[in-house]
Amino acid sequence: MEINTDRIDEAVLALLQLTLHDGRYAWKGFDWEVTNRLHEKGYIENPRSSNKSLEFTEEGLAKSERFFRELFMKEAE
Repeated sequence: MEINTDRIDEAVLALLQLTLHDGRYAWKGFDWEVTNRLHEKGYIENPRSSNKSLEFTEEGLAKSERFFRELFMKEAE
């Protein structure tokens, strides 16, 4: 079976919501290959900086919020 890296990227982008701070930053802590793919897709700024945080692009922040809702939020009862 082949790994679907797009789905992994969506999950990581969603999980970055858990460490969101200052409106558009999230703490680093995920695999470099994943963060490099997110950067290549235009969702985060360069992850190879010396900063301890990743910076979302506008598109990346919106997708992160959407993926978080889709993957992890419960339906209202």
